[in-house]
Amino acid sequence: MARKPPLTAATEDGQVGATRASAVYEQLRADIAHGELAPGFKLRVSAMCMRYDVGASPLREALNRLSSEGLVSRSDQRGFSVASLNWEELPTLTRNRVQLESLALEESIQHRDADWEHRLALLVHRLSRTPRSLATDHYVPNLEWEALHGEFHRALLSCCPSRWMKMFCETLADEAYRFRQLAAGKVFSSRNEHAEHVAIFEAAINGHTQEAIQLLGEHYARTTRVVATQAKALAETGKAVPVASV
Repeated sequence: MARKPPLTAATEDGQVGATRASAVYEQLRADIAHGELAPGFKLRVSAMCMRYDVGASPLREALNRLSSEGLVSRSDQRGFSVASLNWEELPTLTRNRVQLESLALEESIQHRDADWEHRLALLVHRLSRTPRSLATDHYVPNLEWEALHGEFHRALLSCCPSRWMKMFCETLADEAYRFRQLAAGKVFSSRNEHAEHVAIFEAAINGHTQEAIQLLGEHYARTTRVVATQAKALAETGKAVPVASV
């Protein structure tokens, strides 16, 4: 496996450890979210130190932080591993995400300002000009689109004054993203995701709170149906997708 670039450390001695732990945390979190480290993968400290070119102390700090967030599992006997995904929990995850984000979106709309509207408008525009897939005949994830997509959904909730609410929403979004990436299909869905984003955006900036909440819930429900269908199709073809019930 190719080694990762060295992690950047702060110049002041007192900040070096914290900087390295934060950097490896971000890299590990991204690799888990994107499926580069699959559910159940053993995160052996020695191997992960080599992968991320970092010492054991900052790595363990990052693993413990990810464990507290539910992305990493820890066992006294077996050490750390990437948290598994239970496909039977996907409908519950979606329902909880809609419930929390509906509350956060309502408060975000209530506290909206011109900067928030401009930021959302820019993100919608950039999404419209960024391909969903790097290939035209089959699905190849475009990390630029994925980053913009995540930023758009975070921006929708960004005016919510509760940092706790936004933190919980972010955790559920990360878990939903793992399901979506693991079940990524080989063909495109017929849905028009950009039109869905535009509709949510227009309802939100115009202060149509209930409409925006309804559109957001429908958006996530469609994603869940597509992900479940893709996971079932991959399981039927013998792909390594841990489907319990989809």
